[in-house]
This record gives sequence, structure tokens and C-alpha cells, in this order.
Amino acid sequence: MVDTAHIVGLIAVLVVIRLITNKLRLSGIPGPVLAGYTGLWKLYNVLAGDRQYTEINLHRKYGPLVRIGPRHISVSDPKAISVIYGVNKGFTKTAFYPIQSISWDKKPQMNLFSARDEHFHREQKRPIASAYSLSSILEMESAIDSCTELFLSQIRKMVDEKVPIDIGMWLQYYAFDVVGELSFAQKLGFLEKGQDVDNMIEAIRGMLTYASTCGQIPEAHQILLGNPLFPILLPQMESWNQVVVFTLKAINQRASIQRDGDLEQDGMDKASGGKDMMSRWLAIHNADPARLSTRDLIVHLSTNVFAGSDTTAIALRSILYYLIRHPDEMAKVRNEIDTADRAGKFSDLISYQESITHLPYFGAVMKEAMRLHPSVGGNLERYVPPQGVTICGNYIPGGTKVGINPWVVQRDPVVFPQPDSFIPARWLDSSSEQLKEMEKAFFNFGAGSRACLGRFVSLVEMRKIVPQVLREFNIGLHQNKPWKTRNVWFVQQEEFICDLTPRVRS
Repeated sequence: MVDTAHIVGLIAVLVVIRLITNKLRLSGIPGPVLAGYTGLWKLYNVLAGDRQYTEINLHRKYGPLVRIGPRHISVSDPKAISVIYGVNKGFTKTAFYPIQSISWDKKPQMNLFSARDEHFHREQKRPIASAYSLSSILEMESAIDSCTELFLSQIRKMVDEKVPIDIGMWLQYYAFDVVGELSFAQKLGFLEKGQDVDNMIEAIRGMLTYASTCGQIPEAHQILLGNPLFPILLPQMESWNQVVVFTLKAINQRASIQRDGDLEQDGMDKASGGKDMMSRWLAIHNADPARLSTRDLIVHLSTNVFAGSDTTAIALRSILYYLIRHPDEMAKVRNEIDTADRAGKFSDLISYQESITHLPYFGAVMKEAMRLHPSVGGNLERYVPPQGVTICGNYIPGGTKVGINPWVVQRDPVVFPQPDSFIPARWLDSSSEQLKEMEKAFFNFGAGSRACLGRFVSLVEMRKIVPQVLREFNIGLHQNKPWKTRNVWFVQQEEFICDLTPRVRS
């Protein structure tokens, strides 16, 4: 008969050996004591919902390298961006990323964000990248303007009723409908209904919460939502994947997915030659289905829905919030807008070109708001290549996780003096050398071949909608209550409630 006490003792010895081994592996890198022994410290940090501030404070205490797990180092030195994320540097994505994949055809489908294989990523990106270029986005500027008109119309109604407005939520509705126009040549109904259509916002929040939490112990995903038996035992699983269902609904208004997985379009759509992404990609699919399959089309459009609204809405909120909280800066931006407006430099709806030409200070405000509140609040982790690497004078062995948190690197006190202060003028008044260093440290959209493909979508929206709102309305925090934030990988803002009143334009 097996002696239970001996088994328990053996397990205890093995656990102790594992903990000691963990601690000794990267013993030269400082950090919280518990983080050296177990990944549970990192999990707890994520569950707290404010890990971006924890990591900022850790780097200020310990320096440019901080150990946040047994095999995980957080890096704050801006010079490390090109080392870790540069093209062909050999650093590969970790098991954190595949968790953020959609499920279709009863199996996980890698997207451009979640894919770890560089060859697969390159092949997937090649046929679709041009649709995200600035010139392609601007070809659909009139569609973005239609969203702006509807947004303003809905805001005016609430202003007339003199009710507080959850401007943060309405900016997300706006971002969702812009994604709809750019992706499917149709609005998704958020602005028209003034509500979370099909509970998509809540669904995305739930997916992010799961991914950011489970991503700290990615092995657990294989027995949770990543279990291959899950869609077999519960075939209705795909109906739970609301982003995919939502995307398929939008696709099916233009084309039908056949049993063999092919796409069949109606004659009108075939002849449309639209500039939206679905039209562009359907044309590629029709010419060469092997180059862009039905699976690829669904995955890329789903990624637009999943990531395109949240990240942009976070940036839009940040710009407005920091201006409201800094009245002197708000006055400068208003003066810049009013000066251009009086000189007849603006169309009824401010165009992207008009904004970048006549609103340089607002451009600096955009940059500074994104510096202080980047959308992503987590460590963009990578595996060190087998030969190891030297970062900040320390040799780090192959297989170690390293990564940079945008919140940390964008508050580097050397590159950004007074790093916690909102100082838009730094982007206009700094020397050319300092500005170059600031641009290198600006990590809001990532870096290298994995930089955010949709960054121009966000930048165009920011350049257009915020000046338009400030041109037309006075805006302040309702009862002067600050917003609340929660880090679920994206650092989302809540309760951004404002009072708006019409401005008299001279």
C-alpha cells in the first residue's frame, strides 16, 4: 500500500526544488521577491486591473530591467525597442498571443495579432496591407464623414435635452460605425440605435478579460476555452463567439458563405468596385482564392471589429479628457480651431488634410494624450532567441520572455522630462535630436513588422472628430467627476460623463 505521507512529502520537495530553480534562473535581475519564484505574482498584478501603474513604479524603483516572472523580464529602455521588435531580430511571440484568436469552423483561427509564425504572418499580411494605407482610408473619407454627421446629430439632440452625456460610450459607437463603413461599406447600427448592438462592446470586454488573465498562465487555455473538445461537445460554441457571429452577419448582407466554404456574391456587389475592405478583399478572393481564402476574409474582418473600435475609442477619450482636465491647453486648441475657422480654412466637416494643415497644436495634443494613455497597457512579450541577447548591459539567456509596456516606455524620464505631465508643446518645441528620440520611444502602435496595421484608421478619426466636437460644443466633466479606468490588456475608460453646450461660432 502506498504511503500517502511519502507522496505528499515528495510533492512538497519537488515544489520547493522548482521554486528555488525559478528563483536562481534570473537572479541578477531585480524585481518583486515573489515574482522570482512564481508566475502567480504576475497573475495577481493583472487581476488588480491597474498593472500599468505597478510596472511604471517598479521600473522607477529597480531600473530599466525588472523581473516580473520566473522567466519574464519587463524592459523600460527605449533603445531596446529596436532590439526586441526590430525586423529579423529573432524574437518570437509567446503563447500569450494565440489565446486572442477567433473560433471558426470549429477550430481556432490565427489572425495578424495572434499568429506566432513569422512566415504565416507575412503571407497573411501581404494581400491586405494596402487596404490599411493612409491613401486607401482617405478614399473613404466621405463614409467617415457620414458617421460624423450622425454622431453630431445624436449629440445635438441630447444637448437640446440638457442631459449629461456618456461621451466615452458615444465615441465608441462612433468608432464602431466607422469600422463598419471602412470594412463593410455600412454602419453597424451603434450610432443610430445609441446602444451596444448585439452586446458587442461587452463581448469584447469579456474576451479581453479572459485573454489577459489566462495569458499569464497560457497552459490553462488548453483546458478552458482552447480545449479542442469544447466545440465538439458543445457545437453551439461558435454562436458564443459574438465577434465572429457579428462579422458573418455583416458579410452575409453582401455575400453568402457556401457549404464548401466559398463565397457567392450577388451580381450587384460583384460590379460595385467598392473601396471598403470587404470589396477590395473579395476582388482578390475572386481572382485567386488561394491568395485570400474565405477563412482569411472572415478572420481579417473579425479582427477589424474586435480591435478597431476599442483602441480608437480609448485614444479619442484620452484626447478629450486631457484637454478638459487642462483648461489652458483646451484654450490653445480652441483658439487654433477658431482661427482657422474664421479664416474659412475648414469645410462644414473638417477634413483630414485641413486638420493636419491648420491644426499643428492639436496634433501635438493627440500625441501627448496617446503618450500618457496608450491603448495597450500590457507587456508586449517576446521570447529571446536561442543564442541569448544583451539588453541594458545584462546578458539574458535564450527562451526568456522579455517585453515592453507602452505605458512604461512612454514615461521614460530621460526621453520625456516631467513624464507624468501633460505637455503637448514638447512635440513642437523640442530640438530635432530630442524629437527623434521621442518618436523612437513612442510605442503606442507597437514597432517593427508587427506594428498596428490599423493605425491610420485611428489617426484619421482622431484628426477629424475631436476638432469637430470642439468646434461645435463646450464640454466639461459632469459634476467634475473623473473617469474610471481598468486594464484588461486595453486600458479602457468608463464613466466619462460630460455636460455639453453649443458654442456660438463667429
